[in-house]
Amino acid sequence: MLPTPGEPPEGGEWAFEFKWDGMRALVVAGGGGGVRVLSRVGNDVTSTFPEIAALAEVLDAHQVVLDGEVVAWDASGRPDFGRLQARMHRARPDPGLVRRVPVALLLFDLLWVDGVEVLGEPYVRRRERLRELAVTTVGTVRVPEHHIGLTGDRMLAIAAEHDLEGIVAKRLGSPYRPGVRSADWIKTALRHTTHVVIGGWVPGSGTHRHVLGSLIVGVYDERGMLRCAGHVGTGFSENDRAVFGEALDELARPTSPFSDAVPAELARYARWVEPVIVVEVEYRHWTGERRLRHPAFRRVCPDVPPENAVGP
Repeated sequence: MLPTPGEPPEGGEWAFEFKWDGMRALVVAGGGGGVRVLSRVGNDVTSTFPEIAALAEVLDAHQVVLDGEVVAWDASGRPDFGRLQARMHRARPDPGLVRRVPVALLLFDLLWVDGVEVLGEPYVRRRERLRELAVTTVGTVRVPEHHIGLTGDRMLAIAAEHDLEGIVAKRLGSPYRPGVRSADWIKTALRHTTHVVIGGWVPGSGTHRHVLGSLIVGVYDERGMLRCAGHVGTGFSENDRAVFGEALDELARPTSPFSDAVPAELARYARWVEPVIVVEVEYRHWTGERRLRHPAFRRVCPDVPPENAVGP
């Protein structure tokens, strides 16, 4: 079941959960059959996250199908998708990587238990059943709290205080509808804005192959060096893409203006420019590698000097 984007709903028929920046996972476990972890598109990623196998230790004879999120924590205890990516693409991670980048499974729904499908039961009852399984005695598995009686605005404020991704509102009486994007779940993401400097661009593909596809952007560090902050490929109108292409052609230079290495998948097709144009972008958060997570273009900022675009 997938949430619908929107503003937090009002009224007493909603529970709120925090939105975790990880990888959605369906978990089949128990009954002597071990643990299987499936990605949202159905790929078996059990061997990618071997520590989740500990879930079977506390299920006793219970057999379950669970919905949740695999996350990796940063040094402050917040979910860090950048760290998780180091694990996501390793089918069989070596023990050293597992120690350096441990993951946790955060469970938020129960779909099937001991031969009984519970999809049609109300959300609050499924949460009760999930809590009754007592799976949180395993260190790598948690059942985060759901909150009833708080407003969406208050939950968003708490999420912002802890630099979390946002919140999800879930209707108390709602069933679970697999694969459906439902208005019974409403997600509200927290977004931030910052200034970045354009240092290059990549042509688009398909209908955009002759115009801007994405901007390669950077920020200045404490030493005054321009460092790559990733790329921005959304938020542009068709007119933006055409105008940017013409303006950036006039600023072309043969080499990268960034002091650090640009990811190979961008550098391979990059067209470098003098770093004189500042734009404002909206983003979710900074990764541990000081790259923007989910940035989107907002506007050009001709009144902001490039040196004022600084990173975290």
